[in-house]
Amino acid sequence: MIYLDNAGTTKMFEECAAVHKTFSCDAFFNPSALTNEAVEIERLIKRAEKNFLKELGVSDGNVLFTGCATESNNLAIKGAFRSGDWEYVFSAGEHPSVYNVAKKLELDGVKVYFVPLAKNGQVDLNELEKVLNKKTRLISVMHVSNETGAINDLEAVSKLKERLCPRAVLHVDGVQAFEKIPFSLRKTSVDLYSFSAHKIHGPKGVAGLYVKNKDSLKELFQGGGQQYGVRSGTENVSGIMQFAKAVELTDVEANLAHVQELKKRFVDSLKCEDGIVNADFGGSPYIQNLIFNGVKGETMLHALNKAGVIVGLGSACSAKKAGNRILENIGFSKDEVISSVRVSFNAYQTFEEVEKAGKIIVDVYRDIKERVA
Repeated sequence: MIYLDNAGTTKMFEECAAVHKTFSCDAFFNPSALTNEAVEIERLIKRAEKNFLKELGVSDGNVLFTGCATESNNLAIKGAFRSGDWEYVFSAGEHPSVYNVAKKLELDGVKVYFVPLAKNGQVDLNELEKVLNKKTRLISVMHVSNETGAINDLEAVSKLKERLCPRAVLHVDGVQAFEKIPFSLRKTSVDLYSFSAHKIHGPKGVAGLYVKNKDSLKELFQGGGQQYGVRSGTENVSGIMQFAKAVELTDVEANLAHVQELKKRFVDSLKCEDGIVNADFGGSPYIQNLIFNGVKGETMLHALNKAGVIVGLGSACSAKKAGNRILENIGFSKDEVISSVRVSFNAYQTFEEVEKAGKIIVDVYRDIKERVA
């Protein structure tokens, strides 16, 4: 089986399984306790937090460890929400865990703006500039699109924020960027940044939220006051340590170079078939959209699955819903949208593997076209 849905989830490093055993069966202590063993666990969590800050390119602020990126995004938006005559601004390309929170705010009578995407898949900065003002409380813009791989310019967004609404909170969903593309938050005005373990070969069930100033967030539920009183609850020590191990094992620059070549070879293997359109947005090489003229994407997905190749229809959180909100916003026709699939790579795949996948995709597409002609 050739797995090309890595934007959905990744295979966990085996080293993480060993870390899980250590912190679940041996060093299993509750970091909130007062024993020497518990204090040592708390120290290890603090050290992991500092290492995550370093990976994000910052030296101040905090990292809250959550149960998933959906929780991180919800905590960021709902925690930053304030009642009053405020306005909330979201790009139209956000993941469901951001977009649906925004829609709920809108239903509750909050003033919400959705900024459209440009043809390159990025948030339209000209349109963003039009809606930002002194009433803007929060801006939420994804770093790398989970649907297209388009990369938003966080420095440009930050400059707009500083000029037009310096008191606003800037939240970024960085799930598809963290440990995949080089960046530093130090060069931005980002206040909140979400990231997740299972997208980088760590375990499911643990994620992070960078918080520049914890006073910008209110607690969403009450408890023992862990994690600076913002996210109460006993920490998932094993998950945090596994997440830290996954980061330790990742070489961002080397992986990026490898995946760029992976994508090139994969795309080249499809060029013999004119009916397969490479919808490339020039962003992260980890994500690639394909449009199969005359064949539904869902049909291709199931046929490829039987042939030994796993692809996706976009975000796993919305894969069972018809259409693709992101591609539609960019300007793709309905026929193109329903004929699209998302291919996504990981840095540990071989050139031979993706070239073989390309050949299978071409063969499966031609076979379906012949049968439906």
